[in-house]
Amino acid sequence: MKEIYKKGQIVLFQGDSITDCGRNREDITSLSEGYPGVIANMYNLLFPDNGVTFINKGISGNRVKDLVERYDEDFKSIKPDFISILIGINDTWRRYDSNDPTSTEEYEKNYRFLLEKIKTDLPDCRIMIMEPFVLYSLPDREQWREDLNPKIQVARKLAKEYADYYLPLDGIFAKAEVEDYTCNQITEDGVHPSAIGHSIIAKEYLKALAKGSF
Repeated sequence: MKEIYKKGQIVLFQGDSITDCGRNREDITSLSEGYPGVIANMYNLLFPDNGVTFINKGISGNRVKDLVERYDEDFKSIKPDFISILIGINDTWRRYDSNDPTSTEEYEKNYRFLLEKIKTDLPDCRIMIMEPFVLYSLPDREQWREDLNPKIQVARKLAKEYADYYLPLDGIFAKAEVEDYTCNQITEDGVHPSAIGHSIIAKEYLKALAKGSF
């Protein structure tokens, strides 16, 4: 495997609790034990003198509108060379646990606005969009499909327009659940990955990047 990032580059992980994963928000170097930490550790083991700075700014509970609200502080000011974004499951979840839905149209509008801002302010920054996902680890999760599936299609559409890389996590986890693991081994609640789930994300993340040149 060749080095993906150039020396001195900044890699930013953005999203909700799946990205946050209990990181120490008072420590800019804290990446969590989730996929951001796994990716950074794997990369640093492979390339110990890479000089890459990995930053995790995921915040639990965030929806796409929250990423827009914290754009200046948690995107633009960091000046990353690469951003990965995993957002959308809370835009679905709040419909079912709080009667606070996000329409597909609103999700697309806010996500598009965010991506336009990145392209304008950080024109040389590479972008990876990671699609939201749900597994049927709990009985009610299948019901979420009516709300989540259209948002997954939005993520795919926006990736074609704005992203350099796309990670189809819903499909990746479906394949893993059929071939290798049970739903509960990947995520006990259908949303938050286990160590196995995070390792799957990290592996597929690096595989996707390795296919392209940075």
